[in-house]
Amino acid sequence: MSLQRREPFGSWLARQLRQAELTQAQLAERIPITRAAVSAWVNNRAEPRPETQRKIAEILGTDSASVYNRTDVAPTMPLRWHHRPAHLDGGREYGNAAAFAFDADLSVLAREATQNSLDERLDPTKPVRVRYTLEELTGEHLDAFLKAIQWHRLRVHYDRAAAAEQKVSRSLQAALADLDDKKSLVLLRVDDYNASGLTGNEYDDGRYAAVVRRQLDSHKESGKRAGGSYGLGKATLWATSRLSLVLMNSTLSEPYEGRTERRVVGRLDLPWRMVDGEAYAGPGWFGQPDTEPNRKTVSRSWWADPRTVQDLHLDRLTDEPGTSFLIVGAHDASGTTESLPEMHEKLVKALADGFWAAMIGGRKEGPLLEASVVTLRNGRVFIEEERVDPRESHAALSRAFQAYLNDETVDELTSGNQVARADVRLVVPPRRGEAGGQKKGREHLAVLLLTPAEDGDEPVNQVVHMRGTRMTIMKRRPRDLPIGATRFHAVLLAGSATDRKTDDVDFAEQFLRASEPPEHDRWEHTEELTSVYARGAVSRLREFRVEIEDAVRRLVGRRVTNSGDGPATLRELLKLDGFGPRGVHRTQNVPTVRNIRGHVDGTGAWNVWVDLKLPEADDPWLLTPVAKFDVRSGGRPAVEWKDLVATENCREENGNLVVEPGVRSAAFSGVTDPSSHPVSGSLARLVVDIQKARGGAA
Repeated sequence: MSLQRREPFGSWLARQLRQAELTQAQLAERIPITRAAVSAWVNNRAEPRPETQRKIAEILGTDSASVYNRTDVAPTMPLRWHHRPAHLDGGREYGNAAAFAFDADLSVLAREATQNSLDERLDPTKPVRVRYTLEELTGEHLDAFLKAIQWHRLRVHYDRAAAAEQKVSRSLQAALADLDDKKSLVLLRVDDYNASGLTGNEYDDGRYAAVVRRQLDSHKESGKRAGGSYGLGKATLWATSRLSLVLMNSTLSEPYEGRTERRVVGRLDLPWRMVDGEAYAGPGWFGQPDTEPNRKTVSRSWWADPRTVQDLHLDRLTDEPGTSFLIVGAHDASGTTESLPEMHEKLVKALADGFWAAMIGGRKEGPLLEASVVTLRNGRVFIEEERVDPRESHAALSRAFQAYLNDETVDELTSGNQVARADVRLVVPPRRGEAGGQKKGREHLAVLLLTPAEDGDEPVNQVVHMRGTRMTIMKRRPRDLPIGATRFHAVLLAGSATDRKTDDVDFAEQFLRASEPPEHDRWEHTEELTSVYARGAVSRLREFRVEIEDAVRRLVGRRVTNSGDGPATLRELLKLDGFGPRGVHRTQNVPTVRNIRGHVDGTGAWNVWVDLKLPEADDPWLLTPVAKFDVRSGGRPAVEWKDLVATENCREENGNLVVEPGVRSAAFSGVTDPSSHPVSGSLARLVVDIQKARGGAA
């Protein structure tokens, strides 16, 4: 081993002393030498002379070669569970509140865990690789795993925690009953590669302490591009475990204690409990006992051997930096998935939906992320590893984003496979107390990409909003779209998602992140937004939304206005009556029509597209669209529909439209029957009357 690559003497000595349960003071006394000198060795400020190193080898029961080669000589300390003692003031926590910030849903887990991996991307020229491994254990495989995690010592803590009448306790009761009855356990391991790993000191600031020791600590070193900001995302790991237990194995990008591979630790989060007369606060840690005098009862991470890592189902595929999180007793609390194939499928879909843009690369740069899912039973492949391909599930959006990366966008759509681009202005307000040139805020140009949808695509006419490392924040349908306009897919890139390196990107990124709740699923008023930014911050968000919608409408076509009299053009021949009888003023508690568009085709039939706005209702709306001709004299004769199609947020039943409660917008199209026309369609004004059908909501 060369001197350049050899582990520093200090980190090696500190590890040997801990494993031999020797303090620095005890070593100093046995050499003998001053305690300050030993401290200088341990902290790599100095290195002992060769004769002193030989003395140290003798004390540790080894030879000088082991000291020179930095070989571990002290026996490995036994593993144990350390449970945090209860608070002396009598305070109790009946569960980890952070775990309730999200649903214990596999989709939420995939979103939060994968985003954390993206935020810790190590080599910017390569993608982060994330691999989800589902595994069901039964029989001897289950017994071996339970033995490895010392279940015989844990079970009494679970039984006591489950005995309380609290929400978490009831969930634990069900989990323990299932384990006893079914004799099976589902594990879910989340591995990332080309990530930073759990670096840092056991107790001081760093990635390791933020994940293993602390709550609400968002220790992100990816800077202003990080997706998360609350430190809550990691809680989804424990929330997805029915046993609130997660084991970790990390390969570090920076050495700690002179090592990088197989840093292993476990953490569980249980409610307050009383076991054998001792009260415990909640969390517990699985590891080696710490030998520092003030931490004698604490369990800390250890450098595991390959066999132990395998027994704990934490073995990694390569020695690349990153972390493996093993969720013990994984489940999907939504109740929509129970079997392994269903869980596998849901993970694949969630990864594709949440990170399709991060998996797309262009000519100048590759993707940010690669993701896959594999499912095992007792160590054997049950469902082959499936690489998530966004082009299969999000073909149009993937094409749009790749066109942006390759500079192949256009200003105006002229064919079905083009991608149109428009800049969207966001004004980032100044921070409170900010002086100088930023008093009026900073302008950031977000990017809107829009491409036509194929026949049969659903859903359509939505804008996917994203920022950061191409993190999907929300999907929103723009208001007041022209009826009959091009059906489309669109994505808005803001902040770092624009892939630009200018200063305004960082301003926008920080502003939008401050406007997100813990779920990071919308941009709205938050306490952080109004406390950090000057007055008007919320208004800037509203203006941004209006700018986005205006840009969409410009790209899909001008909004049709229905003003003027007389049959000068076909558009002027089209008219619409509101909900209710003629002459009655339309109020906000009845459906209204936002837009209508139509034309007369070659057969003489009117083709119309109608966009409805609906108020809140406790019951379904049952609506009847009636087509009438507004002739020059006499009443309005009704004409029949040849075809009536529910196109969005409604369904057609026997000539009526059914809209479910809570739906605020719907659309339908219709074609009249020329044989029922009293006159030629081009000679009369068409009126579409929306009536409440018998039995519909009033």
